[in-house]
Amino acid sequence: MRSEVPRERLRFFSKLTMPPERRRRMKPDRRTGAKSNRKTRAKPDWRGGAGPSGRGAGPSGPPRKTAPSSQRKPPARPSAAAAAIAVAAAEEERRLRQRNRLTLEEDKPAAERCLEELVFGDVEDDEDELLRRLRGPRVQEHEDSGDSEMENEAKANFLPQKKPVWVDEEDEDEEMIDMINNRFRKDMMKNASESKLSKDNLQKRLKEEFQHAMGGVPAWAETNKRKTSSDDESEEDEDDLLQRTGNFISISASLPRGILKMKNCQHANAERPSAARISSVQFHPCAQVVMVAGLDNAVSLFQVDGRTNPKIQSIYLERFPIFKACFSANGEEVLATSTHSKILYVYDMLAGKLIPVHQVRGLKEKIVRSYEVSPDGSFLLINGIAGYLHLLLMKTKELIGSMKINGRVAASTFSSDSKKIYASSGDGEVYIWDVNSRKCLNRFVDEGSLYGLSIATSRNGQYVACGSNCGVVNIYNQDSCLQETNPKPIKAIMNLVTGVTSMTFNPTSEILAIASEKMKEAVRLVHLPSCTVFSNFPVIKKKNLSHVHTMDFSPRSGYFALGNDKGKALLYRLHHYSDF
Repeated sequence: MRSEVPRERLRFFSKLTMPPERRRRMKPDRRTGAKSNRKTRAKPDWRGGAGPSGRGAGPSGPPRKTAPSSQRKPPARPSAAAAAIAVAAAEEERRLRQRNRLTLEEDKPAAERCLEELVFGDVEDDEDELLRRLRGPRVQEHEDSGDSEMENEAKANFLPQKKPVWVDEEDEDEEMIDMINNRFRKDMMKNASESKLSKDNLQKRLKEEFQHAMGGVPAWAETNKRKTSSDDESEEDEDDLLQRTGNFISISASLPRGILKMKNCQHANAERPSAARISSVQFHPCAQVVMVAGLDNAVSLFQVDGRTNPKIQSIYLERFPIFKACFSANGEEVLATSTHSKILYVYDMLAGKLIPVHQVRGLKEKIVRSYEVSPDGSFLLINGIAGYLHLLLMKTKELIGSMKINGRVAASTFSSDSKKIYASSGDGEVYIWDVNSRKCLNRFVDEGSLYGLSIATSRNGQYVACGSNCGVVNIYNQDSCLQETNPKPIKAIMNLVTGVTSMTFNPTSEILAIASEKMKEAVRLVHLPSCTVFSNFPVIKKKNLSHVHTMDFSPRSGYFALGNDKGKALLYRLHHYSDF
């Protein structure tokens, strides 16, 4: 009996002293049980009097075999006494922590304790509650989300944003921009109350002014456009198109007749005013530039923006009142002739050189005044005296040949493909010449005309307009002019009562501008193909056009310019066309 008493005491002592953490780790496991059995078998029990060959045997019986691990019972749960001991220990620990915290807080000032209560709340009784409040939302977010452990750890590094405790009112105040003392901003004021604008309002006003001047948002300024498959396919064609210069004509939607929406802009030559008559106004074929030339011996270039039109350059020709100035087809040269000289000035815009052409071999004209440049830039046509037309190479300024008509040459022009020449004579006849063979293809009498003054052809190759001294403009079809000896006009425009001295078609062939320099305000814009005159131009009450001597449209019809005898190059923005 003495051998069994110590064993029972050991069992009772182990149940009371084994901590819960160890009991949880001592779960029944086959591998662990086997190892413990081997250790038990290897250790003899000398207290029970057994020999080294057995364990747990009584004094009279054979040694017992240890049960396999699968059949062993799991360790018993802790008793109620052990649980009470654990609760008492936890309570003692909490009481000690509370006493230590109170001891530390005795030295804290009241303001610091109040601030802690505002920030962390009233958590004097439970510090674990404070930790749960600080970590709770982020732990919940990590549990709900399916992110990886690394992503959750990265998110845990960022604390949630809090509202600012204090906001400076001066930071929210918007800076006001002075509009009166700036000459560029002063024009943007709609009323006297807008003497100062905020930055956001000024930015909106600038956008409105730009879109109003351009007739909308240009294609290059649109940010919400996405490239389609067709755009990607034509990307190479666009790159090839931008590598050369020439007339890029864009066809807009159909222009409505009746009223033309337009705006009066700042004069094109406002930065270089002149009192002399403006003899030529022309837009650059490739750039947003306009050229103004007149009897003040100067050719000036201006950047067109519709507001200030800043000056780029002025070329002064001494003792050379300019009769006509014109860009070459590629826009690299400017040609100028005088009212009383045979010299032809050529200004190379790339090199910045002024080249005078004093004499053309074979040309016996004493005065060179009126001329035309072919649309393809290959030829130069000079209107001579006694009915002669002289054809020159544009590149070398060499004479190719001359053509002769009856009477005096009143005006001439090239067809849109540069293969034919239309010439209007002083006796009311129109001649059509072939450029390559220099032979007359057809000749007809302008209906109702006694004396021709001007002639123009449309860019699309459809119309021919002939102006006479009686103020009538006949609009013909080009095919009928080539095939018939007595073609009938599509429409006769009779809105002018004096001689039609200048005419021009816009690039889309939807507008024909006609003017007479012999009467003030004698300008009309004709809608095509209806051949009706726009009723809102010119504004008769303002009477600011005076005597108009020259006109031109911008390459994409966005602007319309007039040159008058007052030295002003009037500029108008046509809102139907969104581009320059």
